[in-house]
Amino acid sequence: MDRRSFNRRLLAGGAVAATGVTSLSVASASDAVSAETPPPTAPAGGQVRHLKLYAEKLADGQMGYGLAKGKATIPGPLIELNEGDTLHIEFENTMDVPASLHVHGVDYDIASDGTKMNRSHVEPGGTRTYTWRTHAPGRRKDGTWRAGSAGYWHYHDHVVGTDHGTGGIRKGLYGPVVVRRQGDILPDKQFTIVFNDMTINNRPGHQSPDFRATVGDRVEIIMITHGEYYHTFHIHGHRWADNRTGLLTGPDDPSRVIDNKITGPADSFGFQIIAGEHVGAGAWMYHCHVQSHSDMGMAGLFLVAKPDGTIPGYEPHHPTTGTGGTHAH
Repeated sequence: MDRRSFNRRLLAGGAVAATGVTSLSVASASDAVSAETPPPTAPAGGQVRHLKLYAEKLADGQMGYGLAKGKATIPGPLIELNEGDTLHIEFENTMDVPASLHVHGVDYDIASDGTKMNRSHVEPGGTRTYTWRTHAPGRRKDGTWRAGSAGYWHYHDHVVGTDHGTGGIRKGLYGPVVVRRQGDILPDKQFTIVFNDMTINNRPGHQSPDFRATVGDRVEIIMITHGEYYHTFHIHGHRWADNRTGLLTGPDDPSRVIDNKITGPADSFGFQIIAGEHVGAGAWMYHCHVQSHSDMGMAGLFLVAKPDGTIPGYEPHHPTTGTGGTHAH
């Protein structure tokens, strides 16, 4: 999702580069940075929101979630919340098999668990309202600290095929959830990448999705793993902090800076990067770094364009995406 129409960071960087490396250029750089509009941040939570979500069979035999009938996607729509929000999801199962909606990382009562074991699933043609709640961190009465809901999470079916939803997940019934804390920096673009068995976003081998940004864009990657295998996620030319947001809080932040992370079934994490920072435009590969998995097609491209839209040395080989899926606020 593109949150701005132009790139202030890029304009400031270009102005600095044109002045040359002198004491004056250093002062100009400082002025440019201080004058730059700060990135937008997440507001306080506390809203009660409503959403309609559909489970559908797709033409190719797969399944997906969508915000409107006939609009299901794999992955399903990105759902964003702020700590303190409550979300009521009216879920309609348009398929001819039972289905459900099960979420990780947020609060819900047993009626919103989304499993057959407690009869919180939805029969063919039926509807059900699932309620998700979120909370901010705080201190318990016993003095211990309670974590907040902020993080990179996900939802999926827990019914199709088996009581654990193995068939539904395999066919594409999954999607991302992001819960933000007040003050979290908001990205310009968001991409969801799901390693599902030996596919990326359920695409056939060697047809993995490519994602496009422009140098200077603040890009958020939401990474989810499903299926039977462990993988490692690696992206070329870019690094992130291994913490809740992927961002360092200051020069003394002890978070480890990485460019490769092990991920297993039902894991999810996310991070923000500045596209092309210190490396420039190009067709930057992302992939599973288990060598045999890469060889079997678990690789795609993070396409970072210059301001004029060109990508050095890149020739398109299959369609790209600018959003990584549909989106629900």
